[in-house]
Amino acid sequence: MRVLAAMSGGVDSSVAAALALAQGHEVVGVTLKLWDNPREGGCCSVAEIEDARRVAQQLGIDHWVFGFTDEFEARVVTPYAEAHAAGLTPNPCIECNRHLKFGKLLRRARQLGFDAVATGHHARLVASGDGARIHGIRLLRGADRAKDQSYVLYVLGQEQLGRCLFPVGELTKAEVRAKARALGLRTAEKPDSQDVCFIATTGGRESFLGGRIPLHPGRVVDARGDEVGRVDAVELVTVGQRRGLGVAGGGVRQFALAVDAATSTVTVGPLTGLMTDRVALTGLSWVAAAVTGPVEAQTSAHGTPVPARLEGATVHFDRPQRRVAPGQSVVLYRGDEVLGGGIA
Repeated sequence: MRVLAAMSGGVDSSVAAALALAQGHEVVGVTLKLWDNPREGGCCSVAEIEDARRVAQQLGIDHWVFGFTDEFEARVVTPYAEAHAAGLTPNPCIECNRHLKFGKLLRRARQLGFDAVATGHHARLVASGDGARIHGIRLLRGADRAKDQSYVLYVLGQEQLGRCLFPVGELTKAEVRAKARALGLRTAEKPDSQDVCFIATTGGRESFLGGRIPLHPGRVVDARGDEVGRVDAVELVTVGQRRGLGVAGGGVRQFALAVDAATSTVTVGPLTGLMTDRVALTGLSWVAAAVTGPVEAQTSAHGTPVPARLEGATVHFDRPQRRVAPGQSVVLYRGDEVLGGGIA
């Protein structure tokens, strides 16, 4: 096959390209330039692109750079800021996968005559069928549970998965680095990247959002509506947050139970106030067919899946769980298999 290997400049994508090449595919490396504002962001730097280019050179494959900055701004960065302005807690990595890495890149690959796109995601793909014919593609957790990235891939459907390769999904992170060392790749010891690639370490989320949306000081109130503290920016508060709420210490620990951006109000209460037995989802997305009934629900990228039941668009937990911050994804599994998910 002709394979376009997405190379971020990190060790996982470097080894993914190497493994695709070792499997006999005709491979070309590509780095996506998604972000070009050095004041605000930390990804897509000259150093990252150079690392990817040098690894491609070591592997003896061509290396291209695709500029997707306009679509990244429109589909990921602007919605991220708008969500915070509305008091939500978005997941930009999922939207990047949905629209850029497995949206625009897959379309570009097809236009250029490539059969598949390979990435460094820690997830596995298994073809299901009767041996004579493939009936579908199952999306499974990566072999390294600590590095599993299947949570951020739940938005992919059969058409997309049928044109994807996840070569490192069967490996642990230690095995990935060992292969990189054995191949002499310059990224072998490179640290993993930060979660939100376009937010710089210096200044962080507050600095980034402050340059894009108004940040409003807010009142912190208890269940009776009495003011018990203040926050510098209500747009930076997440449901479930405990620190930085301006509530005096001593007594029962207080958590953010609700964020009302319209009135610049954060409601706090004890942990018991966060517990719920259900969560309603919007924008349901399925890897294959829609499901109902018993599932396991995972409410964060590295969270522990818990037994639940899906009825319509509502997940009913077998036992009460901490409330999911509005804007975050809930991903549904059965064992290691990703079924789909939606947004709380």
